[in-house]
Amino acid sequence: MCWNKFIARQAQMPYYQNLQQFLQDQKDLGKIIFPPQALCFHAMDLAPLENIKVVILGQDPYHGDNQAHGLSFSVPDGVKIPPSLRNIYKELARSLPDYTMPESGNLTHWAKQGVLLLNSVLTVEKGHAGSHASKGWETFTDNIISEINKHKRGVIFLLWGSYAHKKGRLIDTQRHTVLKSTHPSPLSAYRGFLGCDHFKQVNLLISQREETRINW
Repeated sequence: MCWNKFIARQAQMPYYQNLQQFLQDQKDLGKIIFPPQALCFHAMDLAPLENIKVVILGQDPYHGDNQAHGLSFSVPDGVKIPPSLRNIYKELARSLPDYTMPESGNLTHWAKQGVLLLNSVLTVEKGHAGSHASKGWETFTDNIISEINKHKRGVIFLLWGSYAHKKGRLIDTQRHTVLKSTHPSPLSAYRGFLGCDHFKQVNLLISQREETRINW
């Protein structure tokens, strides 16, 4: 299933209408919003529900020029790799044999393999981290996770940091796997993320189901 019907259902709800009005008001004030509107649902476009094997939950989009393109932790080709993503690459290199750290921070190839790279909040004002928190996006992404929880089995949720851990309440651990650690940011990566072996565990779990592993 593509997510269009889901989005259409959300669009009928007051919270979503209020969210869209907030975004329009911000634009009317001349505020620059990231990512570009066409990429707001990019994670969902690349990972339709039936393809999802893994969910990696971020907080909100990068707020610098040319960084956000609708995928959590990811940046377009040619953009400097952010510190959190660099730590993600370090953990991959540490835990997976023969892994070569990429020069690009573009994670589109993960998404196309069924990794939903979902931020809790899908937009941000340029230069102001967290500026669109508590405006309605959290309800929208809660509902995405509830949809996955209800209609899928065996999805592996990677929840990094306390903000992501809060979404765990929406996940039935009898149906799905939840792996938690600290956030990969420089402030907390060394307190549990580096050494968590999440990427190795994901591929082991997928292999046990005789499905195609993620080519990280």
